[in-house]
Amino acid sequence: MNPNEIDCKTACVNGCVLGDDCPNKEFQEQASKFIEETSLDDMLSIAEEALRKKMSAPPKWVFPEDGINPE
Repeated sequence: MNPNEIDCKTACVNGCVLGDDCPNKEFQEQASKFIEETSLDDMLSIAEEALRKKMSAPPKWVFPEDGINPE
């Protein structure tokens, strides 16, 4: 498989299909290191803080004529 032709977001849902040819190998290592070194309680507090910031942010208006896709 050609790494440039793979949509990792959909193809690698159950794990990387490229193995050692993965162009995102660096991010896999960073994620694994974060999971190993961070306690679940710390992860939950990080998630709660991110949610709190998102909920307290002012609304962002999207106008169809701007051509911005809100997704």
